[in-house]
Amino acid sequence: MSKRTIADVNRSDRERFVDLLGGVYEHSPWVAERAWSDRPFESVDDLHETMKRVVEAADRDRQLELLRAHPDLGEQTEMTDASVEEQASAGLDQLTPEQYEAFQRLNDRYQDSFGFPFIMAVRDESPDAIRAAMEERVEHARPEEFRTAIDEVHTIARLRLDEILEP
Repeated sequence: MSKRTIADVNRSDRERFVDLLGGVYEHSPWVAERAWSDRPFESVDDLHETMKRVVEAADRDRQLELLRAHPDLGEQTEMTDASVEEQASAGLDQLTPEQYEAFQRLNDRYQDSFGFPFIMAVRDESPDAIRAAMEERVEHARPEEFRTAIDEVHTIARLRLDEILEP
C-alpha cells in the first residue's frame, strides 16, 4: 500500500477516514470516528495529537476497553496485521519454548494484577528487553501502570500513523 498524505486524509469522508485510520488504535475505530470532525489536520503530528486527545477524553471504561483490545505479547493467537508485524520485528514470533513459557507466566501475572494485557511499543525491541520491561512494570501500582499502558498505546498509534502517512 502506498503512503497517503495528510491532504488525502483531510479530503476523506467519514467512512474513508475510518477505513484508513480506524486500526491505528487497536480494534478501536471509535478513535478515528471521533477525530474525523477535527479536520483539516496540519500534519501527522496534528492528527496524532487529536487522536490522543480523543483517547484522553474518553471515560475510564472506554480506555480500559482500548487496552483490552491489545493482544498479549508473544501470544500465538489471531492478531491484527499491524500487531503481527510489530511483534515479528521484535522476534516474538520466534520465541524458544522456554521464552514462550516465561512470557505466558508474565502475561498471566500482569493480566491478574491489572485486568488488561501488557502493552509496549515493541517494534525493533529484543525479547529480553521486553521481558525485562514486563518484569519491572508488573510491580507498578495500578494507576501508574494504567497511565503507562495508555502512553504506550499512543506510541504504537504514532508508529502506525508513520507507516500509513507521509511525513
